[in-house]
Amino acid sequence: MAESAISLVLDYLVQEARLLGGIHDEVASIRAELEMIQSFIRDADARADKEGVSNVARTWISTTISRHSEKEVKVLASTAWSKEDQAMTLDVIHGMTLEWHPLFIEENELVGIESPKIELIELLVKGQSNRTVISVVDIGGLGKTTLVKKVYDNEQVAPHFDCCAWITVSQSYKMEEILRNMIKDFYEARKEFPPREIDTMEERQLIDKLRQYLLEQRYVVVFDDIWNISFWGHIKLALPDNKKGSRIVITTRSESVAPSNIESPSYHVYKLSPLPLEEARELFCKKVFQREGGHCPLELVELSNGIIKRCGGLPLAIVTIGGLLSTKKKIASEWCKFLDSLSSELESNPHLLDITKILSFSFQDLPYNLKACFLYFGMFPEDCVINCARLIRLWIAEGFVKEKQGLTLEDVAQDYLSQLIHRSMVQVAEVGFVGKTRSCRVHDMMREVAPIDYIPEEVGNLFHLKYLSLRDTKVEKLPKSIGKLKNLETLDLKYSHVSELPVEISGLSKLRYLAAYFENNDSKYNIHFRRGVKIHSGIRCLQSLEKLFNIEANNAALIEELGSLGQLRKFSISNLKRETGIALCTTLKKMSHLRSLEISATSEEEFLDLQLMFSPPPLLQTLSLQGRLEKLPEWIPKLKSIVRIALIYSRLMDDPFKVLQALPNLMDLWLRDGYKEMPRELVLSLQPDEGPDFWKVNHIPSVDFWYRTKGENYKGLQMPNVSRIFKCQIKQDTALFSIYQNISG
Repeated sequence: MAESAISLVLDYLVQEARLLGGIHDEVASIRAELEMIQSFIRDADARADKEGVSNVARTWISTTISRHSEKEVKVLASTAWSKEDQAMTLDVIHGMTLEWHPLFIEENELVGIESPKIELIELLVKGQSNRTVISVVDIGGLGKTTLVKKVYDNEQVAPHFDCCAWITVSQSYKMEEILRNMIKDFYEARKEFPPREIDTMEERQLIDKLRQYLLEQRYVVVFDDIWNISFWGHIKLALPDNKKGSRIVITTRSESVAPSNIESPSYHVYKLSPLPLEEARELFCKKVFQREGGHCPLELVELSNGIIKRCGGLPLAIVTIGGLLSTKKKIASEWCKFLDSLSSELESNPHLLDITKILSFSFQDLPYNLKACFLYFGMFPEDCVINCARLIRLWIAEGFVKEKQGLTLEDVAQDYLSQLIHRSMVQVAEVGFVGKTRSCRVHDMMREVAPIDYIPEEVGNLFHLKYLSLRDTKVEKLPKSIGKLKNLETLDLKYSHVSELPVEISGLSKLRYLAAYFENNDSKYNIHFRRGVKIHSGIRCLQSLEKLFNIEANNAALIEELGSLGQLRKFSISNLKRETGIALCTTLKKMSHLRSLEISATSEEEFLDLQLMFSPPPLLQTLSLQGRLEKLPEWIPKLKSIVRIALIYSRLMDDPFKVLQALPNLMDLWLRDGYKEMPRELVLSLQPDEGPDFWKVNHIPSVDFWYRTKGENYKGLQMPNVSRIFKCQIKQDTALFSIYQNISG
């Protein structure tokens, strides 16, 4: 956004010049130079979008800007402050109407939605009395949320159910918040007040509350935009199958997230398809030729068809490109240039498998003032509904809104927002009584068109900054100036591309939360799925740190240095070698406040040497060990507060249950390739129960999932706190299939 920075300096220069006398030549010189830089940046920016710009070029541009103007303007202005009190008048003309108005597709303008809408309505209001799950799947941009919202609001659906809830699920959701929102929606749908105590309830209590409330209700709930493959496995505990015809709808981009009908005949997967050519053409014309009644001029028919084919039948792409074209002249020469540009953008992907190419093209076509405003939406959480009045005030405060004769800044900002809506880059969430947009949101795919991939050194000037999140960005490197952020308390680098923390990070003495890792979907089922970051000497200076994950174990000296972080509550370390295990044990003994610990070896074959920790953290509640174990660490029986244990790739030779059964508070056990010889009689004795807590044993020779019933005693093995068998999937052993049928329903 270097161009925007230049624009702000130019505005400042003009304002200061009004106070000055006799120095117009100097002001004009600075202004001319700034405008030349601004033009250069515009050209460079346009070239960067097609060819890419190196960090050297970025640095040169930033340096060029920072060297100029602000200091010189202030020097020129310093002798003129005495004139500031002189009367200055501005003639403001009111009453002008805005050229742009919020234009978006109404329900009666939608195309290709009627048939799938009817099918989904029938799945909701007809059919079996069993709890039914309907997953609506598309690759993104096909309109699954729009379709499901129309079904959810349909007059046949709402009266059919006793209560309903619509829950939007972000990629970084918190299960407790999801459960609370469900309770509130269900109560409000019945015009009841939700219980006040839910705000202080924990996850288990919320699940119990939901199950109790829904037991006698025919309910429908929509979970919109699910990304996490384990989401359904968690949430279904709160949604009882009460045999009253309840329905659950899930929207997702990934079929692997959707509950499979192989698991249950009550699970349905509904896949959306791209629009056929005729319906795509109809949608395109309604968006582009609104003032022409949706009719395409004869001279533009062939060009329109070429653009429509490029959109691949994706409604979001059609509407976005249509919104862009509606702002251009309806002449063939203009459209030829546009189609050529679009083709060059997509030449690496001729079948338009990646919709972000088209959305990015729309972003690059924005005027510079609108680019800054659009990028500002990145300040808000994913799926956030944004109050337009607040957004406009923020744009003005940031200096994004330029004065226009006869209009207030609020009017101009409203015009900016209307243009973004007109281009279909911003969605209207709520319209007021007089037709004015009250709230808006950005489609989650639009958030991907201008990803952050570079943090300038100037970030170090934000010395009051307490919270910095670069989550889900393409940033690869942190600037050294980050060490100047002396008041920073939270640094969130989850899912970024940062692989190494700079030495200067040691200067953040107030830092309490540091999360940095990247998940590699190509390695989803091995030990390298989650990659940590490298650290340097000096980490001991972060004395306020309470949560630190995920860092790589570079050497024994660094691991020992971590022992100085006595306030740590959560700690995750990866890439641990066998020979550094002793150093880690020494460090962990000093972390007396630790509640959560994750340790991963360099590979699935690397042994974790963790035997020499005679005094483990006394308050430890969750423990995850990923790597080979010669035997279960002897300090594990001392973990009297432990609630959850995960043993992954441990391949223990000895039976771990003899030790684990003695842990008084253990409620959740996860084994993945954790124990070589699972006694079959433990599986054969399973009986189902209705409690919420469970033990899970994953990836053992013949059983994928294993849950033990509360209080049952299997050959001397007692698990007093374990209360649920949730599912048992049988692999390779047909003799056990009948047991699976009995307990998996």
